[in-house]
Amino acid sequence: MNYISTRDTSVSPVKVSAAEAIKKGLAYDKGLYMPESIPALPEGEIERLMTLPYEKRAADILSMFLDDYDYDKLLADCTEAYSNARFPGGAAPVVNIGNNIYSLELWHGPTCAFKDMALQIMPRLLSRALTMTGEERIAHILVATSGDTGKAALEGYKDVPGIDIDVFFPVDGVSTMQKMQMTTQEGENVRVCAVVGNFDDTQSGVKTIFADAELAEKAEANGFFFSSANSINWGRLAPQIVYYISAYCDLVKNGDINNGDVINVCVPTGNFGNIFAAYIAREMGLPLGKLICASNSNCVLTDFIRTGTYDRTREFHKTMSPSMDILISSNLERLLFLLGGAEITADCMNQLAENGKYTAPESVMTKIREVFCGYYCDEAETAATISKTFNECKYLADPHTSVALGCVEKYKAETNDNTIVVVASTASPYKFGADVCTALGCALDSDAPADIINTLETASGTKAPMPLVKTLTMPVRFTTVIEAPDMAKFVFGE
Repeated sequence: MNYISTRDTSVSPVKVSAAEAIKKGLAYDKGLYMPESIPALPEGEIERLMTLPYEKRAADILSMFLDDYDYDKLLADCTEAYSNARFPGGAAPVVNIGNNIYSLELWHGPTCAFKDMALQIMPRLLSRALTMTGEERIAHILVATSGDTGKAALEGYKDVPGIDIDVFFPVDGVSTMQKMQMTTQEGENVRVCAVVGNFDDTQSGVKTIFADAELAEKAEANGFFFSSANSINWGRLAPQIVYYISAYCDLVKNGDINNGDVINVCVPTGNFGNIFAAYIAREMGLPLGKLICASNSNCVLTDFIRTGTYDRTREFHKTMSPSMDILISSNLERLLFLLGGAEITADCMNQLAENGKYTAPESVMTKIREVFCGYYCDEAETAATISKTFNECKYLADPHTSVALGCVEKYKAETNDNTIVVVASTASPYKFGADVCTALGCALDSDAPADIINTLETASGTKAPMPLVKTLTMPVRFTTVIEAPDMAKFVFGE
């Protein structure tokens, strides 16, 4: 299977292998790589996958997209990535929380966020790609993070031979625990830097470095090249497709649904990658109905789905769900490409770069609305959902998951659709302990992370994940804070 750029409007688009796409991350024309076609799940595949452990499901599904990878090596990598040692609570368990709502818990990995599901396997995919393509240079990974991607990428890439990684995060745009996780990161090949501004400033800075030909030449002269661990890289997005198919398999296996039953999916998303992975699974033939796009107060995606206009020129809100505090949703480009083609995609992306907004053709929006619907929850609604879910369902959810749960409630009230909904639960509530405690009405005597964890454990009767507890004892290694225009200088050590 070959990959092409979302912005290549030529009659014969430039094609690259999966390994090349994963190695490069971003296409030569600033577009995103997409497979030439979406493979279909074979007849009887759900019944077969139901009998397999998660790592085997992952290898089998990924091999459909990465057919230039040796299957046995791919299986070995998946087995290592999704081992019990890394995911002691299971790679992606599905939990019934009542009212026909199931939580797909994606946060049982080493950094307690859903990004682990992709970023434990992605470094292995990249390492294989470097060998497969005969690459002798160092791959220098650049990551912009709104909180969870950074730590997951650092943990996945630490001390991997042939790879260095720089992670940039908005200085005041992540939770205390997220910041501690990143700034205490171990590894000889990792660096972490805070950036003055918000996530979009940080992401734009990384994209600017990628697009600068002079910086690419400078990197070449220094023996390395740039690549990405953000979801703009297909190697990061493809593993996310797996857990939606796996969740459906588990629902059938557990007798919650019959094979062939349609279910809905709700995803709290800012960059659109996680919900786009669900869309790809749907296009492969997984029986998914509505994809509910859940936003916080930065509801640029909700407005786009409803109006057809994507407008990032709006007030930016800092919220208790910081991983969704995003106004430039990179992976929406891939959906535009699939439904509208490269010419429409390139035009929309040019308008976004020049004017900060674009309006998609109604023909494209009609197709989008057939599958997607958009809702958002503000801060008060999110806090109320945290409290309600715990008090009524005895389920402790983090703010991001609670945004999704609140949006499911709005969707059900508006449509009277009582179809089973799988909600992507994206992070441990202990990563956002202070806000969860406040929502539950727990008094905090201290803002120290250890005290917050103790308060939440006592109030909820749950235990904090061990990786977060360990973080409290680790020394801070990285304290640098820079302005966004200085990111390239940081990369080159200037």
